Amino acid sequence: METVILAVVIAVVVLGAISGLVVSGRKKKQLPPPPPATTKPSVTAPPAEPQVGEEAETPRDEERRTIEEVELPAAEAPAAEAEAPVAEPEAPAAPAVEVPEPTAGRLVRLRARLARSQNTLGKGLLTLLSREHLDEDTWEEIEDTLLTADVGVAPTQELVERLRERVKVLGTRTPEELRRLLREELLALIGTDTDRTVHTANGIGNGGDEIPGVVLVVGVNGTGKTTTTGKLARVLVADGKSVVLGAADTFRAAAADQLQTWGERVGARTVRGPEGGDPASIAFDAVKEGIAESADVVLIDTAGRLHTKTGLMDELGKVKRVVEKHGPVGEVLLVLDATTGQNGLVQARVFAEVVDITGVVLTKLDGTAKGGIIIAVQRELGVPVKLVGLGEGPDDLAPFEPEAFVDALID
Repeated sequence: METVILAVVIAVVVLGAISGLVVSGRKKKQLPPPPPATTKPSVTAPPAEPQVGEEAETPRDEERRTIEEVELPAAEAPAAEAEAPVAEPEAPAAPAVEVPEPTAGRLVRLRARLARSQNTLGKGLLTLLSREHLDEDTWEEIEDTLLTADVGVAPTQELVERLRERVKVLGTRTPEELRRLLREELLALIGTDTDRTVHTANGIGNGGDEIPGVVLVVGVNGTGKTTTTGKLARVLVADGKSVVLGAADTFRAAAADQLQTWGERVGARTVRGPEGGDPASIAFDAVKEGIAESADVVLIDTAGRLHTKTGLMDELGKVKRVVEKHGPVGEVLLVLDATTGQNGLVQARVFAEVVDITGVVLTKLDGTAKGGIIIAVQRELGVPVKLVGLGEGPDDLAPFEPEAFVDALID
């Protein structure tokens, strides 16, 4: 009996132990208890959206007014800015009209520039002529000096022969005597009795009425033709003449603007047309305007053209013929770059065949030691050099004066 009771007790104990293990295992699998109230949640919940009417105030009892009792709000005064009139943009001021330097003695004032550029020619000749013995080698050096200065073959030979004869007759050769001798011979070669005035006198038109003097300016691309036309306008204005400019160079984009700027500076009107338009038509209109305004001179700037292009050269002839429907052209000036030397003579020949050149303008004479081109051009064309350009300034175009030029060479 005791054995049975003992077995029952052991069974109960074993069963109780097993039950405790099971309960303990189940407790381990349960979720941990919630954190205490003081612990903040890891993720903040979004605030609840406000509902309609939550922020509305409690309606208050107010005294109601009829529509007749309600006053309309007073009209606000307009802003001060609105009352003030809007200021209109100012028109651009007209460019101030300049007063060009007088042309009288202008070349004398620019003589220093000539002396610097032509020093090789004048000083070189005086140095060679001052040698104690003028043998054949010395005379050859004198010839080379003249040819290098682009005097030309024929004029050089003439000058050397005359110098030889006069030196023999002279005998003694002091520096003063040589300078006087060389001055006389150079002046004889250049010519002092030639008419070098730019003819701008009024002419008689085909209808019998008086028309302005017409000057046609021609030349190759790059010679400074448009700039020369503008500077010539200043020369004429300085001499008291009224000028109308014709921008017949329609092939170069900025030519008309450039010429108009030159004209505005001295109060000269510019007649222009559309880019790429007919140059002859613009030249015709320029003379027409000149007649209407009773101007003294009409300057026509033509398009620069290569002397090798036959079509362009023929068009230049057309411009002259169309202008002559009004009346005669008083002057046809050929602009040549003095730095081109003998190549300028080739250009001059072709232009002279198309239009009757009456005078030559040599530009950039201060930038070359080839001043002898003046002699060569005159000999080749049979027309005088009338104007020379001696710098980039607006008043650096001067009437050519042989005496001042030769003095600048040998002084």
